[in-house]
Amino acid sequence: MEEAFAFADDLGPAKIIHVHEPGIGLRGTLVVDNVATGPSIGGLRMAPDVSTEECFRLARAMTLKNASAGLAHGGGKSVLYGDPAMPIERKEALVRAFACALRGEGDYIFGPDMGTDETCMAWVKEEIGRAVGLPREIGGIPLDELGATGFGLRHAAEVAAKHAGLELSGARVVIQGFGAVGIHAARFLAEQGCRLVAATDSRGGVANPEGLDVTALIEHKRSGRSVAEFPDGRPLDGDDLVEVECEIWIPAARPDAIREDNVDRLHAALVVPGANIAVTEGAARTLHERDVLYVPDFIANAGGVICAAMEYHGATQGAAFDAIQERIRANTEAVLRDSRSRGVLPAQAAIDLATTRVRAAMALRRWSIF
Repeated sequence: MEEAFAFADDLGPAKIIHVHEPGIGLRGTLVVDNVATGPSIGGLRMAPDVSTEECFRLARAMTLKNASAGLAHGGGKSVLYGDPAMPIERKEALVRAFACALRGEGDYIFGPDMGTDETCMAWVKEEIGRAVGLPREIGGIPLDELGATGFGLRHAAEVAAKHAGLELSGARVVIQGFGAVGIHAARFLAEQGCRLVAATDSRGGVANPEGLDVTALIEHKRSGRSVAEFPDGRPLDGDDLVEVECEIWIPAARPDAIREDNVDRLHAALVVPGANIAVTEGAARTLHERDVLYVPDFIANAGGVICAAMEYHGATQGAAFDAIQERIRANTEAVLRDSRSRGVLPAQAAIDLATTRVRAAMALRRWSIF
């Protein structure tokens, strides 16, 4: 109980649920943060070192993201403790068991996240009927396969580049986390003429100041090999990625990629996060003081959840991608304009945009008077 209240404020969380079944090694947590706008949508993250605090921070990011995107959904998140590379049979058993344990939590709709994918969502859907990001074979819009989040990052970067005085064509890009989000961010930005000069995954990285062949690197990664093994570049220690000179730096991996202890090593003009809570509050202030433009995470990377929500309500793939483009471009422009006009950090402008919408929805709910 004390743990729940440690995170509490006037927005949430509405509930924190711990699931533990020692007999099968199941341990997980669900945080439903706020459902004033509707049932929450948020990904299921699987990793050995997740925590309740991380789950809450991610759930709050989803509240802000879904509100800023104008979705009829609140924010939630779930985490499952374990190595996502475990044998597939065991992973399936844990995901299915976790879903069954949360069968009665109608305020939460599962989606894919780090360590889970469309197949995992198919298991959840079969067990409890509440999941998004499903395989196309069962009526889903496979957002990781199509790159919905990466598509949104491309549009956020294009709008932000104008505010930063950058041309996308020829801009050097660095991506931390060359996975489901990073791969597609690289692909969509390459189509705009950007040049990928460095990338990392969980096993290391690769850099080439002349530019990496994005198509070849994607094929290499999808073959099961690390980007660190890519032959057309020099191996790069993951911690050194922040020092690679570029115009656009994209954190698309774990939280707190840019922190107070490494922000001064960053050599970029624009930061566009593909991951949630990728920049700490103190680092965001430092970026602002250094005139490095930071597009807040829940504004830039909302493409995946926009696609997921539209899938849930029966929209087509084309309609979903049109909505991603329209909403992310509009919100990026609105936040950066408001930041400049009021002289506040972009993160504060984004939080104000989202919380205004959440509180307006809360005012319409019966429980808000208690």
